[in-house]
Amino acid sequence: MNKNKSSFNCTNCDYKSVKWLGCCPDCSEWNSFVERVENQSLISKKANFIKLVPLKEANFDKKKRILSGYDEWDRVLGGGIMPGSFIILTGDPGIGKSTLLLQIANKLAQNYKIFYFSSEESLQQVNQRASRIIENDNALLFSNEGDLESIIATCIEQKPEIIIIDSIQNCYFSQTHAIPGTIGQLRESAFRLMQLAKEQNIAVIATGHITKEGQIAGPKTLEHIVDGVFYFQGEDQWNVRILRSVKNRFGAINEIGFFEMSHEGLKELTNINQQILQDATFSPGSVLISCLEGSRPILIELQALTIPTKFAVPQRVITGLDHKRVILIAAILEKYLQVKLSSHDIFFKISGGFSIKESSADLGIALALLSSYFQQSLPVKSIALGEISLTGNIKPINHIAIHCNEAQKFGIEKMFISKNQKLPKQAIELIQFSNVYELMRLFE
Repeated sequence: MNKNKSSFNCTNCDYKSVKWLGCCPDCSEWNSFVERVENQSLISKKANFIKLVPLKEANFDKKKRILSGYDEWDRVLGGGIMPGSFIILTGDPGIGKSTLLLQIANKLAQNYKIFYFSSEESLQQVNQRASRIIENDNALLFSNEGDLESIIATCIEQKPEIIIIDSIQNCYFSQTHAIPGTIGQLRESAFRLMQLAKEQNIAVIATGHITKEGQIAGPKTLEHIVDGVFYFQGEDQWNVRILRSVKNRFGAINEIGFFEMSHEGLKELTNINQQILQDATFSPGSVLISCLEGSRPILIELQALTIPTKFAVPQRVITGLDHKRVILIAAILEKYLQVKLSSHDIFFKISGGFSIKESSADLGIALALLSSYFQQSLPVKSIALGEISLTGNIKPINHIAIHCNEAQKFGIEKMFISKNQKLPKQAIELIQFSNVYELMRLFE
């Protein structure tokens, strides 16, 4: 008796049907169904029994990371590229993903064997960019091949240490009868590339597209199967690009690195806090805070503007952080300090286009609102770090020593913190508060 049965699966959304359909009823894609044969038997005749061993008996060779020479890149990846890893770099079109990988690959090619597969651009287009941003010494090997079967066969035969695929959405398997970029192709491509990385100990770096919502395009399986997902994002100010770690099996997540885009390519920005301090105004409504991104403290300027409203419902225009947090802090100040912010329009933003989520910004938000309301500036070269409870108490924050060391490095002279905050010895003048009532002494 034949125990095999066939089904038809949509390669775009994985919808399953017992018969072939011209149009998928789930995603409305035409001619996307392919036949798959399923085995009803629980155990195949070809299946082998697995030998299990205690974990402590498993062989473990500590792999030395591959350093690129770009400190910002290496730090975000957790100390360099891990051999045999598979990572995805994604970001908006034109943000500089290909430029960044071209510069990284050129540096690595001096000491490692690297293959660069550009499936989106021709070799002439890549050469035009390369002649502008790198010294082309023929150490880096290129191809515009998009057939993953040929790419994998070449890599198994010639054994490079690193391969770069730009992009995974433009690669395909000829055996999968679907156009490049569909869910079926992406799932198959990710699985085969992961096998190549683990079995051949080859580091695979692939670029990926993003959706209009800003998320990585393709099935969620793609993010689960890879070792790291990194977003390359742009900021409005200074022409800065931020490399952000979202998933990293070999390092910390939420780590960030800064680059500046120029005509000669991307340059590292190791002194981003110095630039922020130079642009800080310390005018009414302006407050400096420190936000921890991965292991790196970033100095950020908060800007608030409060004016009496001319509308029945006051405006709340807030960018860079959760608008509910600003409204909550405003409500706490009105409750305990009798500051009538409910009759004022509130405009709030983070200078430089950054985005934060930490509760340690509460004290900075409160001081920015009060500074704008009373039209009084806070002391120059001061920083605010503290969390505010619903009862109006100012609470200590975590990792205060890291923030304090960074503030001292860049010449911060005053620090507004909680009275209960435990601090190591330092040279910064401390201005401590136990509750929001005590904030008013700054504006007397």
